Amino acid sequence: MIIRNNSPHQSAPCILNQTDEKREWPVRVVLADDHPILLRGLTALLQAEPGLEIIAAVLDGATALETIRTHEPDIAVLDINMPQLTGLGVLEAIEADGLSTRVVILTASASDEQIATAVERGAWGLLLKENAPGTLLECLETVSSGQRWLPQELVAPAVRRATEHRKKDVRLESVLTGREYEIARLIAQGLSNKHICRQLNISEGTVKVHLNNVYQKLGVPNRTALAVLVQNAQGPRGTYAG
Repeated sequence: MIIRNNSPHQSAPCILNQTDEKREWPVRVVLADDHPILLRGLTALLQAEPGLEIIAAVLDGATALETIRTHEPDIAVLDINMPQLTGLGVLEAIEADGLSTRVVILTASASDEQIATAVERGAWGLLLKENAPGTLLECLETVSSGQRWLPQELVAPAVRRATEHRKKDVRLESVLTGREYEIARLIAQGLSNKHICRQLNISEGTVKVHLNNVYQKLGVPNRTALAVLVQNAQGPRGTYAG
């Protein structure tokens, strides 16, 4: 599922893990977004704010990570989808390196899985691009004070749905053998038995035997029903612009 917010303003965030920490301005910030116009706009917005120091504004994730490792800013505002390294990839690297930089994920749209992954990897904020001009400063102030900016209307349902999809996927894998699950996934992709046997280098008869076993184990009558079941278990797929 694609998460979008069509309202003109993002509602008050769900603030998690509140701390008593108090931070003093200035706050050192790195910006990363592969859309130059948006990047320039956000840079100008933050530069006009007293007490904010822009360490760098970069167009790709690899440069962002290099800059963060070199300067270790207080906050990094990262586009979720960037060339070379995504915002989630940078977030994972920051966590692995044990850096103190707090990450705010910036996105035009995000899948349930992306939102859940961002939360699991310790993102401090999630901000929709359409709302960034009006809420970015408040978001940065909130995050710098030790609180998380995670809008409940986006995060809570997305995490719930992603968790449900993962459980369904795990259940299929636990019921089927590795080969059966592989064939079921190829069926869900629309491949015929002939194409499956070529891809897996097995006979068409072997594919049919495995497929019949899958039908019995999952209680489905045909390949169409199997495809729907597997697609639902894996969750929605799509292309995300961010």
